[in-house]
Amino acid sequence: MKQILFTILILAFTFTCFSQNSFKRNDIYIEAGGNSLFAGINYERQLTKQPGLGVRIGVGMYSENAFYLAIPIGINYLFTTNNPKGFIDVGLGTTFARENAKLFWEKKTIADDHFVNFIPSIGYRRHTTQNMLWRISFTPVINRYGFVPWLGFSVGKRF
Repeated sequence: MKQILFTILILAFTFTCFSQNSFKRNDIYIEAGGNSLFAGINYERQLTKQPGLGVRIGVGMYSENAFYLAIPIGINYLFTTNNPKGFIDVGLGTTFARENAKLFWEKKTIADDHFVNFIPSIGYRRHTTQNMLWRISFTPVINRYGFVPWLGFSVGKRF
């Protein structure tokens, strides 16, 4: 009786281990354009064990007439496609940008410029067999200056 019970427990444990979902919930990636505005690095965490709701935070930079530090945060949702490694990626993000980032820790002796960007996104994401990812998205930037059509491209590692 002990041998039968032990065998059943071992088989149940084995089936449970091998039937675990291999979906990786953490991503770290570099981004050109997109929520980071010009370039940045981001960390993303899926909140569910299956593709679905996720959150992201990162640090980026933007430069036009001055250097801006950009802090993108947001949520996204991964919709599955017919391809098990491909997803439609829809998100809402906010990017805080501040000119002359050194003023964060120094006394403010000159006026600095900061603004908030609202960035919705829709794109295609692909997970590879080597636990890599790439994504291309339409990420229009909406801020106090108006609406700017924008694109983003990301590549990174899943873990």
